[in-house]
Amino acid sequence: MDQIQLGHVTVTRIREYYGSVEMTPETFFPESPKEVWDDAASWLSPHFLNPRTRVVHSAVQTWLVRSEGRNILVDTGVGNHKERPYAPVWRHLETDFLAALARAGVAPEDVDVVINTHLHVDHVGWNTYLDGRDWVPTFPNATYLMPKADFDFWNPAAGHTPRLGRGNQNVFEDSVAPVHEAGLTELWETGHRIDANLRLEAAPGHTPGSSVLTLASGTDRAVFVGDMLHSPVQILEPDTNSCFCEDPAAARATRREILGRAADTNALVIPAHLGGHGAAEVVRDGTKFAIKGWAPFTPYDEQG
Repeated sequence: MDQIQLGHVTVTRIREYYGSVEMTPETFFPESPKEVWDDAASWLSPHFLNPRTRVVHSAVQTWLVRSEGRNILVDTGVGNHKERPYAPVWRHLETDFLAALARAGVAPEDVDVVINTHLHVDHVGWNTYLDGRDWVPTFPNATYLMPKADFDFWNPAAGHTPRLGRGNQNVFEDSVAPVHEAGLTELWETGHRIDANLRLEAAPGHTPGSSVLTLASGTDRAVFVGDMLHSPVQILEPDTNSCFCEDPAAARATRREILGRAADTNALVIPAHLGGHGAAEVVRDGTKFAIKGWAPFTPYDEQG
């Protein structure tokens, strides 16, 4: 199953990449004790951790949200043909992402809204495609919603030195600036109401402008958390950051706040990069959290 219904909203999982990100837990999550991963190895394998190499497995995927008659994309992955000299895993990809979107019944011109939860390399790539020698908007009829704090932070003119180092090199120029110059972006700050079912909220820490998309329709609740979580281990150990979090203290506080709210409202937590069943319901477990159940999406390696 690639699609679920939440109230009056349909959520479809669109795959771009699934597999190794060429990092062990010690590299990806340097604050996380080895024994945490050892204790969880039996259920992390094979969807989230390779048991033989101890390399983290991750998905790059877009969530297609259909709400009030509109097609909304949450994050746009890595993209094809992008030059990424300091992020070799994502260099010059050739995926069938647009074909996967078409199989879900959506052509590029059918997309009404693009949400970039933040502006990292693996969340904005399909904002544009290469047309001859030019990067042009992939979704010409869409409004691209970008957090202003990230737009300002990642603009090379700002001169910031991020924890990601040069990992985001070329990203602003080929995947952000072209849609902004085309007049398709809307830069928002503290919050943004999309429709009666969907609202964007600032959730800083991973990046200055990181955001979450909250869904409330009928009795169903969900929260698309972007890179607030890269692994389900961070649900069990909410103080564990990835190595890419710009503000570690804020990232921990945000993670605890959003997970707490999800537990209290029975909201489905939908990260950007989880393989396996892609999303989970959580409950409080003392000062931490536990996984109550998984979403019914079919794991990629079980699909025909």
